[in-house]
Amino acid sequence: MQAGFAFSKLADRLASLTPVTADDLHLLADMASTIAHLGSRQAVLRHGDDATQCCLLLQGYLSWQDAESADGQITSIHVPGDIADLHTLYRPRVDGNLIALGPAIVALVPHRFFHDLSARSPAMSRALLLMLLTTHAIQRNWTVNLGSRDALTRVAHLLCEITTRLQSVGLARDFRLPSPFTQSDLAAACSISPVHANRTIQELRRCNLLQWQGKTVTITDWQGLVRLARFDPTYLSISSSRDDASSSRLRPLTADLALA
Repeated sequence: MQAGFAFSKLADRLASLTPVTADDLHLLADMASTIAHLGSRQAVLRHGDDATQCCLLLQGYLSWQDAESADGQITSIHVPGDIADLHTLYRPRVDGNLIALGPAIVALVPHRFFHDLSARSPAMSRALLLMLLTTHAIQRNWTVNLGSRDALTRVAHLLCEITTRLQSVGLARDFRLPSPFTQSDLAAACSISPVHANRTIQELRRCNLLQWQGKTVTITDWQGLVRLARFDPTYLSISSSRDDASSSRLRPLTADLALA
């Protein structure tokens, strides 16, 4: 149960980036991992650590935070299916804090598995490279978000991005998603004050673009939110091939693996 649980969302994530075959995905069955349940605000990695394994997110959200920021500046958010520290395959020294945003479940996978996987399958090697490049593209877009958009647009854009990334791994299809953060987290991710974050959410509500009730966000007008954010998902590199006939054969496979 744990093995299938660990790699089914990863299979979805890799398949969203580039065409992969059933044989490629079956290689994930050899993935050894330790499943860890994290409490809210629990650290997976801290600044200065030397990583020997990668953190594959299964449930919940993870964030990279600036270790020197007094207010816990969030520099990226990761969703299920992401390998939050994939870059440590090539540069093990960690230069930030990887923190759970709320309760989370992760699979800790030795670096050697991903090195072996890349050697065994050119397609999987390419998919992992694209995942890493997409992470860098997201980071560049976050820089633009903070540098050239007002608070309302920043928040709208971030919500569009998180929703689209969730949908790429089969989640949030109805535009309902567990909140990726508290309003204080939202402030830290968008470089605004908590008070400003609260006012921004209230404005989005008044515009009938979303509802934020407790720990659930429901986007009630997706196209309106996209227009407000001027959101273009191209930088996420999500392939439309998941919807074609070849990718439809992968979905039963990943479902079977999850029950293994």
